[in-house]
Amino acid sequence: MKNLKCAKGGRRALAGFTLIELMIAVAVVAILAAIAYPSYLEQIRKSRRTDAKAALLDLAARQERYFTTHNTYTKTAADLGYANVFPIDVKAGNSAFYQLNVSVATTTAFTATATPVGAQTADTKCGTYTIDDQGSQSSSGTLGAAGCW
Repeated sequence: MKNLKCAKGGRRALAGFTLIELMIAVAVVAILAAIAYPSYLEQIRKSRRTDAKAALLDLAARQERYFTTHNTYTKTAADLGYANVFPIDVKAGNSAFYQLNVSVATTTAFTATATPVGAQTADTKCGTYTIDDQGSQSSSGTLGAAGCW
């Protein structure tokens, strides 16, 4: 390789990164990823929780609408206007993250639940959501009903 001389007579430095500079850049990216990825996953779980709550409230509203015309609650999904039978998947894209189910203890009382499935089972903050005919909301997770609803 030729020695290249700059105008002042010294040697011109070769362009590029040293191994140390490259390792520092990789370390910085790794630290940022270690912080950002768990936060990203938590935001995804939080948005799925919102979908589950909305679907559960919709199910409760359908039960109340059915009760006003039939004077009883139903455990049949078709009676509530759903195409499938219970449990009903709450989906984001092609994947289900919660399943809705309803239990009717008496003709004048029901309990609807949204149970996490798939990747959402890792969400221990809120866990399973429950609502009943009285509008009482609960959650099985560590945050409880107040932190999740």
